[in-house]
Amino acid sequence: MDVTIRVPAGADRVGVLGAGERNLKMLREALGVAVSAREGQVQVSGEPDGVEAARRVIQRLTQAADRGRQLSRREVLDLIAGEIGASDAENTPIDWSGPLRGWDGHLNVYAGGRLVSPRTAHQRAYVEAIRDNDLVIAVGPAGTGKTYLAVACAVHMLKAGLVKRVILARPAVEAGEKLGFLPGDIRAKVNPYLRPLFDALSDMMDYPTLRRFMENDVVEVSPLAFMRGRTLNQAFVILDEAQNATRGQMKMFLTRLGHGSKMVCNGDVTQIDLPDAGESGLVDAARRLSRTPGVGVCGFDRTDVVRHTLVQRVIDAYGEDDEPERNGGLHG
Repeated sequence: MDVTIRVPAGADRVGVLGAGERNLKMLREALGVAVSAREGQVQVSGEPDGVEAARRVIQRLTQAADRGRQLSRREVLDLIAGEIGASDAENTPIDWSGPLRGWDGHLNVYAGGRLVSPRTAHQRAYVEAIRDNDLVIAVGPAGTGKTYLAVACAVHMLKAGLVKRVILARPAVEAGEKLGFLPGDIRAKVNPYLRPLFDALSDMMDYPTLRRFMENDVVEVSPLAFMRGRTLNQAFVILDEAQNATRGQMKMFLTRLGHGSKMVCNGDVTQIDLPDAGESGLVDAARRLSRTPGVGVCGFDRTDVVRHTLVQRVIDAYGEDDEPERNGGLHG
């Protein structure tokens, strides 16, 4: 599919194309389309969905330029992210109160050619809680699908245009061993801690798309400590291994929630690596917020384990008796 879009001349043209045609470069990388500009026109070609998304972004850039505004890189990225997977109907304002329109509880997400869906009653309650609440706290043992289903919900909402970006965070707490200095930039340092989230994303997105999203901040990774001072609007935010966040860190993180966003905090309180297990912010938040409107608190147990059958036996061997107490008695 090919479309030709007229753009204004002079300084307004820079507002549409960006300095050095920066905006066109972002469209190419994020949407996988071919974009070129010459003689007052922008030519876009590629798959129909990508071309239509690019056309709508350029139209919005033109409207902003007509009003004398030149959008920042962050604002352009937000425009592009909002158009990914969205139709013209989806560009109307979203009613964020109560269950989301356009999400009937089924996930439009595939992994290995199969539809991703909850397998147990607790997992179904978890997905429904994410759909119906702005904040969800999930507590349960390893292998129960807490992280995987949260990522699936994030991908579903991103594809549907219900959020503009996905933010992945985790406390940088080592599991009983000191790794010392890690080389590289901040992303390289944090990647080992966020590997489970990356693995889930890689199952549900092809690598070129995931790489483009990361390069353009549609998918962002961040250490928990770097979330201070931010307001996260129209984002799906996942805090993994939240049992290793302190009470102060958890309060800081929860208060980052902005308009049109969803936040999911996952953890296993039998695997707290903090020096003082009593300081776990996940346990504290589950207790404080269990009756708060707009907050869903979900619990999992060994029957929800969807990994190798030996995982259930390992959980049993390490103390099934104290699991309800340490999970705060949360079920469903």
